[in-house]
Amino acid sequence: MREVTLRIRHHGEPESDISAAHPSITLRSVSSMTGSAAERKRIIEITGPESSIEAFLEDFAAADAVLDVDPLTPLDVARVLVAITYDSYRWDSISQRLTDMGVHYRTGTTITAGWERWTVYLDDSDDLNEIVASLERAGNDADLVRNVELGELSEQEQLEFSRVLHELTRRQREVLGTAIELGYYRPKKETSIEDIAAEVGIASTTAWEHLARAEAKVMDEVGKHFSSTGVRSSNR
Repeated sequence: MREVTLRIRHHGEPESDISAAHPSITLRSVSSMTGSAAERKRIIEITGPESSIEAFLEDFAAADAVLDVDPLTPLDVARVLVAITYDSYRWDSISQRLTDMGVHYRTGTTITAGWERWTVYLDDSDDLNEIVASLERAGNDADLVRNVELGELSEQEQLEFSRVLHELTRRQREVLGTAIELGYYRPKKETSIEDIAAEVGIASTTAWEHLARAEAKVMDEVGKHFSSTGVRSSNR
């Protein structure tokens, strides 16, 4: 199995297009989609200058496909959490395209200056060229950032990953482990945050908070790895 990271400019999709106009902020998905077929809701994390976040949210709320923007935290904190509700019939989803192709992907996608970073896991039978071509036929730009056999990950990388897991609190490890075990991160998942909360025996809002913090720590470590190995986004 190979771990592949793609950098995608998702033309016509509000998060990508509007973030391109606000390059000082970074968006990260911290929850899965919930809701009906037409109306979907998820939570995103925004980092950057407060004035830039305010401007982004104002433009984002005005997008045709966006139905509601509800900040869950003050806008002057280090990580701003926002619940967004949108019309799925007017929202072109990269995650849905990957799911339709049967491609397993990592959650926690980040978007900076209009570019989305997606990490996917491919078997030998998967055709990377066709996956990229399919995304580009839909009007997107796609760059290959990383393509490595999972067995080639160095012992040092494995040690670093082990260290970040130990930095999680006991409850964060429990909630994250339960989410993985229940299939929360699988492409065609049916598990919700409520299911995870029930399995652990805590309130759904508490489960979401623990999961969001655990994901943030893990993704921060991934970001440090990209920086230390010289894997960075290039500007066009």
